[in-house]
Amino acid sequence: MTDTTDRSGPADVIRGWLAANELEFEETEDGTFSFALPGEKKLQTPVRLDLGVHALGVHAFVCRRPDEEFERVHRWLLERNMRMYAVAFGIDRHGDIYLDARLPLSSVTSDDLDRVLGSVLSNADSAFNTILELGFESSIRKEWAWRIERGESTANLEAFRGWLEADAAK
Repeated sequence: MTDTTDRSGPADVIRGWLAANELEFEETEDGTFSFALPGEKKLQTPVRLDLGVHALGVHAFVCRRPDEEFERVHRWLLERNMRMYAVAFGIDRHGDIYLDARLPLSSVTSDDLDRVLGSVLSNADSAFNTILELGFESSIRKEWAWRIERGESTANLEAFRGWLEADAAK
């Protein structure tokens, strides 16, 4: 079966949406778009859009494989999946965490891209610190102690200050 689907319309919609949102992107091959969504807790979320024959695949990297507490992290992600719009958390063969979605080509409109990519950004950003707390707690504690001991800035660990200082006070 040959691919006779004209994807130029959806590709033009994606290019227009990226330009309208002032996002720099790379179109690595016909129908594959790579860019980053700016966030607050997670400073940027790398995204790849794959325009296929029948659907648009949305793939967003959230976090590398947790160092610890895999079951706890994965359970939290699965519970969270039940409350999210259009996207779902998943892991790749390395254990890295992604947000993924599939849209029919008929849904490749500016409004639907706003909704789906808004969901990607919102969920990646709001989940990031919890994933770090659950899956990298030991590393965060070691980094905090190392910085405090040397009088280094702890600015990039501010989100965890509450429980780190509470532990130090014990």
